[in-house]
Amino acid sequence: MTELAPELALNDGHHIPALGFGTYPLRGNDGADAIASAIRIGYRSVDTAFNYDNEGAVGEGIRRAGVPRDELFVASKLPGRYQGAFTLDTVQESLWRLGLDYLDLYLIHWPNPSVGDYVETWQRLVDAREQGLVRSIGVSNFTGAHLAAVIEATGVTPAVNQIEMHPSFPQVEQRAINAELGILTEAWSPLGKGSAPYEEPPVVAASRAHGVTPAQVILRWHVQLGSVPIPKSGTPSRQAENLDVFDFELSDDEVVAITALGRPDGRLFGGDPDTHEEQ
Repeated sequence: MTELAPELALNDGHHIPALGFGTYPLRGNDGADAIASAIRIGYRSVDTAFNYDNEGAVGEGIRRAGVPRDELFVASKLPGRYQGAFTLDTVQESLWRLGLDYLDLYLIHWPNPSVGDYVETWQRLVDAREQGLVRSIGVSNFTGAHLAAVIEATGVTPAVNQIEMHPSFPQVEQRAINAELGILTEAWSPLGKGSAPYEEPPVVAASRAHGVTPAQVILRWHVQLGSVPIPKSGTPSRQAENLDVFDFELSDDEVVAITALGRPDGRLFGGDPDTHEEQ
C-alpha cells in the first residue's frame, strides 16, 4: 500500500485527505474493481456524483476494498435537475445507491444561475447536514458571486468549492476568493486534458529535476498550492503513482513557472459557471 495522504482541516471541524480519487466515468464491475484497487493502494477520499451514474459501482468498490467505513471520506454531488425541492430526496437516493448511512461531503454540482435555485438548494443541504445525512457540505463550480449569495442567505459557508483546475487553468483569482472565505479548493480534472500539460517545459524540467513523472509534478503543484486534486485512473500502477507525491517538494520557482502556464481559454470544455447549465 502507498503511503496515505495527509489530512487537511475543513472550516466545519472535519478533515479531508489532501489527495482524492476521482471516479468518472468508472462504472459496472470493472469500475467497482478499479475503485476497490484505489482504496487498497491507499486512497481514502473517493469522489463521485449523481450524474456520473456510478454511485452503485462506487459503493460496491468500497465494499470490495474491505477498508472500514470510518477510514474513508466519500463525496457525491447534486445534479442540476434536482436542485430546490428535490434536494433532500436526492441526497437520500445517493446514499441508497452507495449503500452508505452517511456521506462525508455533498456538493451542489453546478450553480445553474439561470434557473436560480442554488440558494434554496444550499439551505436544503444545510438541513441535510443537520439531519445527519452528510457531515460536510460544499459546492462545485461556484464563483465569488455565487458563494456570496449562499453565505449571505444562510450564514453558512461551504466547506469546499470543487473547481476545474490544472496548469492551463490555474484559477488564481477563484482560489484566492476561496481562501479568503476559509473554503478549501478541490480540483477536478487536475491533470488537464491529454498529454499536453506533461510536455510543457516547466513540467518537464521539474520532472527531470526530482526524478518523478510529469503527472506527479502536476499533482504536487496542486498540493503545494493548497488545492486537493482528485485524479482518476483505472490502472493500479497509475493509481499508485498519482498518490505518491508526498515525499518530494517543488521549489517556489517551479510552482510559479507551472502556474504561469495558465491562459484565458484554458478551460477544457468551456464550462463557465455563469453560463453552463447542468441537467
